[in-house]
Amino acid sequence: MELDIFRTLWGYQGDWRTAIQELRAKGFDGVEARLPATVEARSNAARLLASEQIPYIPILFTAYDVLPDQNASPDVHLEDFRRKLGWADAFEPRFINVLAGNDRWSLPQQIDFFARALEIARASGHLCCFETHRSRSLYSPWVTLEVARQVPQLLFTTDISHWIVVCERLLDHATDDLSDFISRVHHIQARVGYDQGPQVPHPAAPEYAAALNFHQHHWEQVWASQRTRGYSRTTLTPEFGPDGYLHHVPFSNEPVGELWEINSWMGATERAHFAKFIGSE
Repeated sequence: MELDIFRTLWGYQGDWRTAIQELRAKGFDGVEARLPATVEARSNAARLLASEQIPYIPILFTAYDVLPDQNASPDVHLEDFRRKLGWADAFEPRFINVLAGNDRWSLPQQIDFFARALEIARASGHLCCFETHRSRSLYSPWVTLEVARQVPQLLFTTDISHWIVVCERLLDHATDDLSDFISRVHHIQARVGYDQGPQVPHPAAPEYAAALNFHQHHWEQVWASQRTRGYSRTTLTPEFGPDGYLHHVPFSNEPVGELWEINSWMGATERAHFAKFIGSE
């Protein structure tokens, strides 16, 4: 099994061409970024990615952005999902990463929503995986495990940092059995969270070694599952970002780190981690 590492464009202020030059210089393989919202932007991005031969993982939000519209019903989310999947037709994506639903819905609503979303994804012809994310349907490991059991064909993106905040602890107790979820994970977003936040100031800091070790163990469980499932390639995106995730110094409001440096460190570290994992198998 081989590892492809993607660069997130979350918080990036430059153009995609420059981002591609920078990611190549750091040994990254592709781009993960939200689907452009206009026809012109999608056309330009598709031409650039094709000419540069850069793999692309589009990100899609249902109704309508990272934080869902609280008035939007499951039907509205599903129609928005169908519409935005059409946007992806401009590309040849590796797959589509989807932030779907709303954390406020009842469990029966969640199950019905994902069963219908899976049908829409299949009809589109695009492979979709659904990300674990606060404010969204998969905000909690316990809800997600039940969704996985009742809609077993779903594939997931694991960003377990969100669950660490929701549960306010590392999920390393003997009773924290996530195997039904891990066996369906398709993609890893590699951000390190801790019990009081979704993003440590820097994953190399020794004071966050326990958090990094927990996340790396989780990713190893995903890789082991994927090998068993016959994966020849796996994907990982270091996803440290802004928007309140990146710590700032009080009063001066200076960021405590630089996102591309942090994500580059995470990419190089996980490249080495993966090679060690494969070599130990």
